[in-house]
Amino acid sequence: MEWVELASALLVILVAADLFTNGVEWIGETKGLSEGAVGSVLAAVGTALPETLLPLVAIALGRESGESIGIGAILGAPFMLTSLAMFVIGVAVLVFARGGRRSTEVRGDRRVILQDLGYFLVMYAFAFLAGLFHIVWFKWLLAAALLIGYAVYVKRHFESPALREEDREAAGEIPPLYLWRGLRRFARTAADDPRDPRDPPPLWACIFQSVVALVGIIGGARIFVLGVDTIASTFHVPPLVLALLLAPLATELPEKFNSVIWVRRKKDTLALGNITGALVFQSSFPVTIGLLLTPWHFSGSGNVDELVAAVVALVAGSVLWISVKIRGSLSAPMLLLQGAFYAGYVVFVLARI
Repeated sequence: MEWVELASALLVILVAADLFTNGVEWIGETKGLSEGAVGSVLAAVGTALPETLLPLVAIALGRESGESIGIGAILGAPFMLTSLAMFVIGVAVLVFARGGRRSTEVRGDRRVILQDLGYFLVMYAFAFLAGLFHIVWFKWLLAAALLIGYAVYVKRHFESPALREEDREAAGEIPPLYLWRGLRRFARTAADDPRDPRDPPPLWACIFQSVVALVGIIGGARIFVLGVDTIASTFHVPPLVLALLLAPLATELPEKFNSVIWVRRKKDTLALGNITGALVFQSSFPVTIGLLLTPWHFSGSGNVDELVAAVVALVAGSVLWISVKIRGSLSAPMLLLQGAFYAGYVVFVLARI
């Protein structure tokens, strides 16, 4: 029964995250933001929101394992994005490259990818150091620096010449507003509706869908936390490990699904930028929650799982940055090798259990 509850929570989070991303993208579209900004910054933030809310809900519930689940959810996102998410892109590239339909090289805009990975590595490295040395004033200072750093990143992103490439690739990529489309189909037939179905939805519909999705994310996160706590107690598995490995499977699926679609359409800047942009977000807001609301300790024998997960994310991210810096692109075989980081950590965890 506990596993059914957990699976249901993951499904609710996944559906709600997709609804929220769709709503936020249309809010940006109706407010006149560029398509590249909508597709990269807003999409990354929208799909990253569940990873921000999940640890907040876990900590707010105040259960014995709440802090562990919160830290696991925070660390799980960068860990999975730098390893399993890149592996998924590699598989997609090889599948779509059959018959010469596309190259096996993922040639996203070099400036965008290097900037994203560079911000992630610097911000996450400082967060890692904060987890090793436990200096209170440094954690507070770093929390402020991370938020300022993300604001600077967004400003630079909007001012970057590379945004023109994202504008070109993002054109027409936002699907119709889900609830608005369903409401129009239910209320009347297309023949009776005088409006063009391609017309953008009203702003209130975008906001309404985003609010509904937000409620779904919070509700799903609460069920997930309770389910992880129950399963961890029943099977004597560390709740942090369960949260680290299971939470991103639902909260990161939107990034992977969008990136696979964009790989098929040869829109590599969007495919990679959606994931690397989420990495920058994950190393700022969720990490700030961890710094301020949890012990955030990686040293000591009882914190090996956190330590190894953070190290794997940094190493995997460094491999990606070096590859783009030297080669200017990411090859499908190299992306497949990123999956070894994820598989290695799973083996490590199983061996410890």
